[in-house]
Amino acid sequence: MKKLLSVLLFSFFICISYDLSAQIQPQELRGVWITNVDSDVLTYDDATIARAMDYLASIGINVVFPVMWNNGYTLYPSGVMTKLFNRTISPKCAGRDPLNRLIIEAHRNGIEVIPWMEYGFASSYASGSINDAIIKQYPSWASRFSNGSILTDGSSPNTGFVWMSGINPEVQNFIISLCTEMLDKYDIDGIQGDDRLPALPVEGGYDSVTVSIYKAEHNGANPPLNYDDSAWKKWRADKLTGFLGRLRDSVKARDKNLILSSAPSPYYWGYNDHLQDSPTWVNNGMVDNFIPQIYPNPPARSFSEYQWILGRTMQDISQEKKNISFSGMLAKVGSYVISTTDIVNCVKENRARGIMGETYFFYEGIANQNRKNGDTLKATVYSRPAMLPYRNSRIWRPKAIVVNEDDDSLTIRVGNWKKEVSSAIGYKPNVYLTNDTSEASFTYKIDVPYDGWFGVYAYVEPNQLLSDKALYRVFSSEDSSEITVNQSSGANKGWYKLKDVYLKKGLQRVVRLENSQISGGKYILADAVMIILNRKLSPDLIITSVKDEEKGFDKAGLKSYRLENNYPNPFNPSTTIRYSIPSESNVSLKVFDLLGREVKTLVSERMPAGTHQLEFNAGNIASGVYFYRLTAEGYSETKKMILTR
Repeated sequence: MKKLLSVLLFSFFICISYDLSAQIQPQELRGVWITNVDSDVLTYDDATIARAMDYLASIGINVVFPVMWNNGYTLYPSGVMTKLFNRTISPKCAGRDPLNRLIIEAHRNGIEVIPWMEYGFASSYASGSINDAIIKQYPSWASRFSNGSILTDGSSPNTGFVWMSGINPEVQNFIISLCTEMLDKYDIDGIQGDDRLPALPVEGGYDSVTVSIYKAEHNGANPPLNYDDSAWKKWRADKLTGFLGRLRDSVKARDKNLILSSAPSPYYWGYNDHLQDSPTWVNNGMVDNFIPQIYPNPPARSFSEYQWILGRTMQDISQEKKNISFSGMLAKVGSYVISTTDIVNCVKENRARGIMGETYFFYEGIANQNRKNGDTLKATVYSRPAMLPYRNSRIWRPKAIVVNEDDDSLTIRVGNWKKEVSSAIGYKPNVYLTNDTSEASFTYKIDVPYDGWFGVYAYVEPNQLLSDKALYRVFSSEDSSEITVNQSSGANKGWYKLKDVYLKKGLQRVVRLENSQISGGKYILADAVMIILNRKLSPDLIITSVKDEEKGFDKAGLKSYRLENNYPNPFNPSTTIRYSIPSESNVSLKVFDLLGREVKTLVSERMPAGTHQLEFNAGNIASGVYFYRLTAEGYSETKKMILTR
């Protein structure tokens, strides 16, 4: 009997161990650069952004790097640029805020957003003549060749990128002000520099400001006319490294959790050509992730060359920093598109070398016409969702919680509401409408997974038949607020932010849409409601051990049973257990000890569809390891929890 019990216990542990290990997510950075050149994701409309983020989430991408500084313009409405140059935003984005929309749609999908300062210290791009508004207004900002002409990096005069001096304190302050403007205005996840930030073509540095700084530090001596002089190169590279330290301080002063990302050229070329001392940045802890551009040369762009560049670049990085080092992969440029074979082989090569992640240049190389690459990644090397390695097993951006208007378990309709069934309107789609002038309301309940600050959003589908005054009442843990939304205005299409509120954990009323301000002869529209964790207001909230779609998920898309990890774990004396069922089911939830003996029955009844949570109080139960098992309609899942006394 004792031998049989041992065999049963061993089998039980094997099953539990397999169940737990199968649920452990890989820790990999899976990033994508989003450009405004050869791509319309940012510049076309907000719906394009939403579709792009949905697709990237579906193939396992967990961070995006959208360009926000390009050719003398920002791609967000900038007060800094308006004040200095009367340039509020790129003309292609006039009247919009692509960064704000991208943040909403990416964070809805659990994707981090790290704005990419693509042009860095370059102010424009020239094609034979220099017409640079920034340098025209501030001539002293320009970097210069030794002959005094403005520094460009093309193969012929006045072609290529036009360079400001990254050693000039005013230029440094300008770039930092753009970065801090975004950090202060938006709930973003960091800032990224690349092969132009910080950087300076080695031929430059002869502008009057840089020369005066050099002379002040060298007893009045001028810098060498030989731009390739080793000491002169090091002095300029050190100044750029000093700038990076200033930028890091500015980022971390706002939140230690914000990421400073660096995507430079490989060191063997980047230092000699653009004075980028990237090993110093990485090995001295100045950046939080390092994504060198491992781009094979044309025309072949071969896999073997990728292997060589990767190995050569990573040999300059210390072993203890390999965990924040990833690969920048070229997926598309011009007519070149990486093959499905090469993209998978490159990812496998990264993993074989212990490089746990990559970022693709750029979106169009794995999506739209080249979706076969994205779909192949999902089917092969990205078959399981991944957590970001530099977050130390913590979920910084959980998926949003979305409650659809047709979820009868989480919505309450009062008055005369008519369901409008249409594939053309609505979030999922479909909506409810009312033109009732007597009392009508639509209440949304949300099962909030943890205490914290959340942005509350309503999905708006504008139409001239809708009221210009729809009253949304938003409930926090302490009080409520009224927000009036113009549902007829096209400017409000999509996810409309109502308010940031503090919510406590648990199932509760969060939004009520009312018709008390309805315009005569118009309708009020009820669609989905969503909450997204606000990390600017809840920076210290720790979320761990979260599987794909756990703790934050789209309730409207619930199609399967799910048992979640209890929280907290370990616990004393109580912990919360959440589970979800897609349809009304007979549910059993029980707790067992190490010997498989039942300790307590938590649920044994027929439960409605939806997400449910309960608190397990251990009472007088002894400390130790316990298991809880959910059984429902043929589904069974077991998880481990630890009680400490």
